[in-house]
Amino acid sequence: MRQITRPNSFIFTLYGDLVHRHVTDGSLWIGSLVRLMAPFGLSEAAVRQAVSRMSRQGWLAAHRSANRAYYAVTERGRRRIEGLSPRIYGPVVEWDGRWRMLTYSVAEAQRERRDRLRKELTVLGWAPLSSSTWLSPRDAMEEVRDIAESSGVAENIDLFVSDYAGPSSDRDLLSKCWDLEAIASAYREFIQTYEPRLVKERERGSLSEEDAFVERLWLVHDYRKFTYVDPGLPSTLLPAHWPGTTAAALFREYYGEIDRKSLKFFFDASGQAASA
Repeated sequence: MRQITRPNSFIFTLYGDLVHRHVTDGSLWIGSLVRLMAPFGLSEAAVRQAVSRMSRQGWLAAHRSANRAYYAVTERGRRRIEGLSPRIYGPVVEWDGRWRMLTYSVAEAQRERRDRLRKELTVLGWAPLSSSTWLSPRDAMEEVRDIAESSGVAENIDLFVSDYAGPSSDRDLLSKCWDLEAIASAYREFIQTYEPRLVKERERGSLSEEDAFVERLWLVHDYRKFTYVDPGLPSTLLPAHWPGTTAAALFREYYGEIDRKSLKFFFDASGQAASA
């Protein structure tokens, strides 16, 4: 069995892919969450510890009903999910030819806040042009304002929408800020991992509902990692035969292939109605 190394992140994948999108009030009873994580080898203690940590970090909030504790994503969590979802599920938005730029000036005494801002920018797929100047080709200004606020540096940043005027080209700028070969290599690894599984399931349909659920969450979790390194790099600036295009098509096809069976297991195990 493949091991989950970061339960917090994996549970966030579950909320983003299934709970937020298929449960009317966006919440799960902690007992249901324990059942849903059991096929991945997470113990009840590990689930409760992860949920407690996510609550302290401001990603989940609890409410009680009939002596049961239910957890839903916070407003901060909802904004993060809705910001990442288009980069995972589509649709692809063509680049408008302009760069989004963030600059910051944070004193050394606030280094912790500065480091948190950098980490959050990386999560959104931004890349450093210099130590205090970060770029994205994607219109993600609201998300950046949110992370600057949550990092405690909202007063220390400036945001710009700009054109690149040289002396190099937009393509050169892209290559300078993002390691395209490393990103391409990661996409190829994803394709090598999941393409045979898609072919097998398409030809045999042998996954059980539980296995399809497990496969779905790993598929989304693995593909979600690309949002950290690829914010939607403009196709017009990328090398020919970019593997990210193939990986996106593979993800959506396999996701659709196992959607029905995986949802059935989710509804049954979580006690949710299939119409939710």
